[in-house]
This record gives sequence, C-alpha cells and structure tokens, in this order.
Amino acid sequence: MGDMPGMAMSAPSLASSSGYIVSAFIMWAIMMVAMMLPSAAPMILLQDVFSRRSGLGGAATLAFALSYLALWIAFALIVALGQSALISAGYVEEASLVVGNAKMAALLLFAAGLYELSPLKRLCLSHCQSPVTFLTRHWRPGIGGAIAMGLRHGTFCVGCCWALMLLLFVGGVMNLAWIAVLALLVLAEKYAPPAWRTDRVLACLLIIASVLIAVRQV
Repeated sequence: MGDMPGMAMSAPSLASSSGYIVSAFIMWAIMMVAMMLPSAAPMILLQDVFSRRSGLGGAATLAFALSYLALWIAFALIVALGQSALISAGYVEEASLVVGNAKMAALLLFAAGLYELSPLKRLCLSHCQSPVTFLTRHWRPGIGGAIAMGLRHGTFCVGCCWALMLLLFVGGVMNLAWIAVLALLVLAEKYAPPAWRTDRVLACLLIIASVLIAVRQV
C-alpha cells in the first residue's frame, strides 16, 4: 500500500453512481453470506434440532437463517455506500478496493484492535460462542419466534464482527486469501476454547500491525 494524498482524484469515477452502488451491494452481500454462514452453521443446525422437537419442522429453521442473514445483508448495504464514498474521496483505490493511504490502513487496524478489547465486543461475542446457551436464553416458539431469534443472533454477530469485516479494505476486498483469513479469525473467535483468549491475542496482533505500518511512514 503506497501513501496517497487521499483527497483529490486524478480521474473521474463512477463509484457514486447508483449502478455502481447496486453492484457493490450485491458483491458485499454475497461475500458476507459466504463468510458468515460457516460460523453461524452450528447455531442454525442446533436451532433446527430444537424447532423439529417442537414440531415446527424446517420452516422455522429457514426463518431463523434468513433473519440472521438479513442483518448481514443490511450491513453489506451500509458498507457498499461507504465504499462508494471512500472511492469518491480518493481514500480507496477503485480497481483494487484497497485503502491507498498507509496511515488510514494503520488507523483501521488500530481501531479494530481497540474494538476487540471493548466491553461491547465482549458482550456480543459472549452471545455468539455457545449456541446452546443462546437458544436456552432466547428461545421463542413459532415462526415469529424463529425470526426474532435470528434477528437477535444476527445483531450480536454483526456487533461482534463488523470491525473485522472492515479490514477487508486493508488486505483487499477482492483478495480471496485475505477473505479466507478473516473468515477463519471469526470462526476462531467464536469457537476456540475460552482459555485461548482469541480476542485478546487478535487485538494485540492488530495493534502491533498498525504500529509497524505507522512507524514505516515516519
């Protein structure tokens, strides 16, 4: 990542057009579904067991899963709008979708690291780590209950992982290896043994990376 001015664009961009925003939204929506479904699979499968025992069948499971994904699709829309604004302002390269300013990349890494240590992060993560505990606490009967639980779980999941998802702009939104790394980090945070303190380790790594990038620019 080279150091760019970040304010003025050297050439006109179509990033602010409605067509670009729609295509960016579709891209982000597909990416969020692909990245978050694996980590949500244990919750969805256990919810399916609960719902079938209650005589609801697969309809409740589908309602739960779609409601969960609806929160990530809404997040995708917000990020697509942000991507359009960042490209138009010259902070993100239009071709590679990577933050062009090293200082801004360092700031994103540092902010994500700090968020890993925040009480809100710990609260959201605590609701995502144990499917059994979540369903025991928040179980609601019927299709309406499944939708409510899916939205609740999606809210906690977005609250847990949104900062990590924004790091796609650091490694490259189109970088498949970076996408896989972030997806694995989400899985590790949710399902690694609590004694590993994965969130604390990740926070340290992100902050160290941000400092190293910042120091290189001095």
